[in-house]
Parts: sequence; C-alpha cells; structure tokens
Amino acid sequence: MFGNARSAISAYRKVGIDAAVEVADPYRLVLLLFSGAQAAIGNARAAMQQQQIAAKGEAISKAIDIIGNGLKVSLDLEKGGEIAERLDALYDYLVLRLLRANLDNDLGALEEVAGLLEEIHGAWREISPNVPRQAVA
Repeated sequence: MFGNARSAISAYRKVGIDAAVEVADPYRLVLLLFSGAQAAIGNARAAMQQQQIAAKGEAISKAIDIIGNGLKVSLDLEKGGEIAERLDALYDYLVLRLLRANLDNDLGALEEVAGLLEEIHGAWREISPNVPRQAVA
C-alpha cells in the first residue's frame, strides 16, 4: 500500500519538475539547476553520513552532471565577459571538489560546494529579468 503511494508521489514530483522545466524561461531554468544541484548534494550528504556508498555516488554524480552539463554549459563566455569566465572556472573547481568528496568520503568538500553554490544561487535569485535595470550615473 505504501509502496504505491511512494511511487505516486515520486511520479508527481517528476511530472511537476518536468512541467516546470518545459515552461521556464532561461532565468528560471538556471534557478532550477541550482536547486537540483543543491538537492543532490543534500542527498549525497545524507547518504555519506549513513554510509550508503551507492546512493552517495549517484547523488554526487547527479550534482556533477547538473553543474558540468547544466550550469557550466549555460554560460555565454563571449557575452558574459570576466564574470562568465570566473564562473566557468568555479564550476570546474566545484566538480573537482565533488569528485574528491566522493573518493575520500569528504563531508567537508560537500559542505564547501554546497556553500559556494548557495552564494551563487543567492546572487542569481537577486537578479530578476523582470526588473528594469537602472542606469548608473
């Protein structure tokens, strides 16, 4: 009985996420990527603390995929200038730290990545495409 309820909840979440992605503009897609990476790191943290090696590896792999094939790929290095270049390098660093966290069961590395992602995510949340930019005098 509970197994079916869990399946239904899981399917509902997946459909909800898929629907959110389909209707999201690029700004919201990046927000979803940050949230997904942070959730994966949270899952990796829990799995690491419970010594669930396979679950830890899957969660870290998911976070790496989101950062490397989502956030990093979304950068426009030509138009983004120095900020995009620095984020590109930071995303590479985050991926390396996650690999190290997986290999060494390094909870500190997970915490470091989570903290850095939260800083960038917070800054991204502050940038709203619907708010007109004011000219600097």
